[in-house]
Amino acid sequence: YLSVEKNASPRTLQNYFHSLTRFRQERGKRFSGWDKTEPDDFRDYLFDSMKGGWARSTIRLHFAALRSFYKFLVRRKNLLCNPLADVQLPKAEKKLPVVLTKTQVEELLTLPLSIEHPKQAPHWIGHRDAAILELFYSSGVRLAELAALNMSDFDFFNECVRVFGKGSKERVCPVGSKAAEAIHAYRNQAKVMDGPLFISKLRKRMSARAISNVFKKYHAASGIPQNLSPHKLRHSFATHLLDNGADLRSVQTLLGHSSLSTTQIYTHVSIERMKEVYKKSHPRA
Repeated sequence: YLSVEKNASPRTLQNYFHSLTRFRQERGKRFSGWDKTEPDDFRDYLFDSMKGGWARSTIRLHFAALRSFYKFLVRRKNLLCNPLADVQLPKAEKKLPVVLTKTQVEELLTLPLSIEHPKQAPHWIGHRDAAILELFYSSGVRLAELAALNMSDFDFFNECVRVFGKGSKERVCPVGSKAAEAIHAYRNQAKVMDGPLFISKLRKRMSARAISNVFKKYHAASGIPQNLSPHKLRHSFATHLLDNGADLRSVQTLLGHSSLSTTQIYTHVSIERMKEVYKKSHPRA
């Protein structure tokens, strides 16, 4: 149902499967069937999850899967009522995303071609890593989207890339001149003309984890103090666009957000930055 009718991504399918399996495992012998589970069973599960130190976002993700499953059972399998309808979840935490300054981004992007690499690494490894970081910041793509890119997805003439996002939704992202130059240099050095865009030293497609490790490697080598992940470059991409006058709808399209409210969190970051500038600059702040 999720795969065919809802066109859910493989990651969503994996997360939902994990959530349903986890609930059954946690209930153990107390689980007597999906049709016999009561609201209090889910409240107990919620309480145990919070007591176990789960993040609110993780709890909400697990319950989203369970709620989706029960909606399916009610609509398609004639289940009389949804036991999750009356279960209240903790509100999502409203945390502002961590954003790098332009100076920090510049420092990070220059590292692959300025540090020494292991002797056993291919001669093109620095160019590949530079292309990865440049493309992350230039296009704002998600980690999984970047890992899935093929050479055929690039339009080098128009400097844009075709991306398949959540739910296999297709969008076209512009690629800045710096990122395009970095990708050209990497292609020429590594002789990558077709197939996966980013390859390992064994010349196979890099996994999302391998690309994440590349990011962590350069973060460790930089002087940036924040705890960072590749997604922070996506946050920085969106915030820097808004800081420089981009409208919210355009940023929503570039990020591939289905809801404008998801994009609006970046406006709060920009407002916070404006307040900082105001406090530092205004004589009566």
